[in-house]
Amino acid sequence: MDDAPDHTVYLDHAATTPMLPAAVEAMTAHLGDVGNPSSLHASGRAARRIVEESRERIAQALNCRPGEVVFTSGGTEADNLALKGLFWSRRDADPRRVRVLSSSIEHHAVLDALDWLAEGEHAAVELVPVDSRGLLDLDALRATVERDPASVAVISVMWANNEVGTIQPIDDVVAIASPHGIPVHTDAVQAVGAVPVDFAASGVDALTLTGHKLGGPYGVGALILRRELTLTPLLHGGGQERDIRSGTLDMPAIAGFAAAVEHAVKVQPEYAERMAALRDSLVSRVIETVPDAHLHGDPEHRLPGNAHLGFPDCEGDSLLMLLDARGIECSTGSACSAGVPQPSHVLLAMGLDDEGARHSLRFTLGRTSCEADVDALVEAIGPAVDRARGARIT
Repeated sequence: MDDAPDHTVYLDHAATTPMLPAAVEAMTAHLGDVGNPSSLHASGRAARRIVEESRERIAQALNCRPGEVVFTSGGTEADNLALKGLFWSRRDADPRRVRVLSSSIEHHAVLDALDWLAEGEHAAVELVPVDSRGLLDLDALRATVERDPASVAVISVMWANNEVGTIQPIDDVVAIASPHGIPVHTDAVQAVGAVPVDFAASGVDALTLTGHKLGGPYGVGALILRRELTLTPLLHGGGQERDIRSGTLDMPAIAGFAAAVEHAVKVQPEYAERMAALRDSLVSRVIETVPDAHLHGDPEHRLPGNAHLGFPDCEGDSLLMLLDARGIECSTGSACSAGVPQPSHVLLAMGLDDEGARHSLRFTLGRTSCEADVDALVEAIGPAVDRARGARIT
C-alpha cells in the first residue's frame, strides 16, 4: 500500500480555487456585524452600504451598471434565474416564443434547467452542436435562429467550457441574435478573472459568475442582467434585488465576493500569462512521459489554466484515484451518478466514443500553482497510467 503523501498537489482549481487573502479579509471583517441590509435603522443602513459598495466594485470590474448586478447564491442559481426567468417573461409577452437555444456542452446548471423547462413548461429546447475542439457551430446556430426567429425566447452559450477549456465566440453569437432582438445569456463562471470579460462590450444580455471560482467565498455569485430586460423571478418574498431575487443578502460573503472579483480582474493579464506558460509546460511534459496522451479542446482558444488530457486504455476514475493516493488532486471529465461513472457529455458532443470520453483527466491551475506541482504530476503520471492500464487488462 502506498505511503500517505507528504503534501497535496492541488490541480482542480476549475472546481474551486483557494480564497484570496483580500477576500478573506473583506469577509471576516464583517462576520461579527449585525444588521439586515433591508432594515432602515443605522445597523441596517451600514450593512446596505457595504452591499452597495460591493455592487459598485463588481460593476466597475466587469463594465456594467451597478443596478445590473443581481446577487445570488452562486452560479447554479444565476443560470436557473436567467434561463427560467427570461423564458417565462419572453413567452408571456409573446406565446410564440417557446424555443430555447443552447450548446451541447453547457454545464449541467444550464442543461438540467433546460430539461426542466422542456418537461414542465413545454419549452422547445434545441442544443446546437460543437466541433471536435468544442467550438460552437455558428452556421448551425444561425440556421436554427433564422428558421423561425420569432419563436426563440433566449439563447444561452457559455463563455468558456468548464471541462475542456474551449472559449466560445460570444461576439458572433450576439451578432446572430441581435438583429432579431433575442436575448443572449452566457455562463461566464470559468471566464471571469481568467480571460478578459467586459459585459457592456460583449453585447450579451445576461451573464453568470460565482465567487468560489475566482478566489471568493462559496455560496455567493451574481447574474449581471441588463436593466432594460424583464425577467420573471424564481423566488418571491421581500423584493430584494429589484424584486428579481428575494432573500436576505449575505453581506459578509458579498464583501468577500467583490474583493475577489476586483482583484481577479485587475491581475487577469499577468495571471493568464503565467497560467498559460505553466499549462503548456504541464501538457508537453505529460505527453513526453506518456507519448499517447493527447490534449482535448481548442489548442489556442482555451482557458489559460486548463489542461484536459486523454490517456488511452485507462479509466479516468481509476487514474484519478491512483494520483490521489500520491497526493495529486484533479478531476475526470465524467459526471458520477449513484456511484456509476458516466462518459462526459462534453467529450461525446465533441465526437469521442464512450471509451474515449471515459479515459480523460482535467488538470486545472490557479493562483497557488507552481512548477513544483507540474514536477510532482510528471513524476507520478507514468506509473499511475501503467497501473491503470494493468488493472484494465486483469
